[in-house]
Amino acid sequence: MNTENTKATGIWSLWGAALVLLCVVFRDSLVEMATTWTNVEEYSHGFFIPIITAYLLWMRRGELALVPGFKASLPGLAIVGLGLILFVLGGLATIKTMEQYAFLIVLTGLFASAFGMHGLRVGAIPLLFLIFMVPFPSFILNNLSSKLQLISSWLGVEFIRACDIMVYLEGNVIDLGNYKLQVVDACSGLRYLFPLASLAFLCAYLFKGPFWQKLLIFLSSMPLTIFMNSFRIGVIGVLVDNWGTEMAEGFLHDFEGWAVFLLCMVLLFVEMWIFSWIGGRKLAMSELVQIPEEWSHPVSRDVPAAILNKSVFAVLLLLGFGAGASEIFKGREDIVPERKAFLNFPTHLGSWQGRNDYLTQYYLDELKLTDYVIVNFTQSETHSNVNFYSAYYQSQRKGAVVHSPRSCIPGDGWQITSFEQREFPDMQLEGQALRVNRAIIQKGESRQLVYFWFQQRGRMITNEYMVKWYLFYDAIAMNRTDGALIRLVTPVDKVEDITVADRRLQVFLKDFLPELPAYLPGKTIVPVGYSVVPG
Repeated sequence: MNTENTKATGIWSLWGAALVLLCVVFRDSLVEMATTWTNVEEYSHGFFIPIITAYLLWMRRGELALVPGFKASLPGLAIVGLGLILFVLGGLATIKTMEQYAFLIVLTGLFASAFGMHGLRVGAIPLLFLIFMVPFPSFILNNLSSKLQLISSWLGVEFIRACDIMVYLEGNVIDLGNYKLQVVDACSGLRYLFPLASLAFLCAYLFKGPFWQKLLIFLSSMPLTIFMNSFRIGVIGVLVDNWGTEMAEGFLHDFEGWAVFLLCMVLLFVEMWIFSWIGGRKLAMSELVQIPEEWSHPVSRDVPAAILNKSVFAVLLLLGFGAGASEIFKGREDIVPERKAFLNFPTHLGSWQGRNDYLTQYYLDELKLTDYVIVNFTQSETHSNVNFYSAYYQSQRKGAVVHSPRSCIPGDGWQITSFEQREFPDMQLEGQALRVNRAIIQKGESRQLVYFWFQQRGRMITNEYMVKWYLFYDAIAMNRTDGALIRLVTPVDKVEDITVADRRLQVFLKDFLPELPAYLPGKTIVPVGYSVVPG
């Protein structure tokens, strides 16, 4: 008996060593993830996710047994290999989010290697729950936050108007006359959405009901969050209108946030209670979410509790390869190309005379850019005005990425009334025909025409998602992630035909484009610290 126990301990120790080695290989990504949990309130619930997953798997341990043969572990080994390939690619591109998802894939593969496909079916949902601990990429988070801000502001204002209070909404700024409230990123609702979505997923898993009810319980977390966050904004607006801005600050503001989140949880349980009545079960609130009793009963299996499977050595070998690869790419940094600083950008282009403008520190902190320029150009003969803005990033890793005007424009109260792509074959930039996004925006009776595009390592890109793809590709192939946004804006008078504004921007572009390449590195560059050797 002692021999059997010793053998079982040795076998479990090997699988435990594989798990420890997995954490060592992914240590940098795990540390960064834990840092996000600590510093970003939207993900402060992240610490609980792995604990809950471990508890759920422990409760179902009676259904798990190590597979006896190498062949049964092959699907798991394939998953481990796939995860490590993604890990290596993420390391080359230094995209931590990709590495963090690769960790979940390798962990799933390790689990399947140990317990086979039957075990993977048992642990699939608890392992899938781990997705909620991985922070979203910053560009997705920023876009989601800006959209939720606008929706919550609009619904909040509708609630204030329902209380017979005069209010005006401009983007995400609520104007109450005597007071103005800005719905900032912290009030977008993401602080409710991510924890509530995690809770809804867990409740749906433990809720006894058909799949469609479980799916609705989980999916309802987003509209529930938006509605309750809008209600909170509306309540704050009513309180501020009656008692001043103190109602939107300090302890009361934080307390309202906690109260609304608790109310979201209550409504989630009410939804499950309604579903239980629809199904004829009529469960009490305390019985809606329970660990099934059958989980605690061991399932009889013909396979011994612990048997040595040589796949554990294959897993250790693969993880050793991953550890070696991570060390090779650990110190890899971007090539930083030489360029002129925007400080030197001319304020005189042909018949256009310009005046520099500057961003406030708040926007600089939010944008995390390397260099930027804002110049308001005027053509005195025609009294034409064009605003030129460019933000340059020498590295778009670690959360510092180009922000798309499509996300920022609505936040300032402007509405995009028309959007399309335009190409100008008669205008060239670095040997390519100019392609731009063309947007007509409006706020009240004011209109503006906007041209913008992303100049990324010699590529002219108009699609935000293609920017992300080439960012990933070039980080691996070229070891570069530099890039810039180019934006031109001209006002459009009430009686002015939009084609006149188009011509104005196109006339400006002909004087403007020849100056641009010196400030934005192309595909072929000389890195800082390198010299060109004559051929």
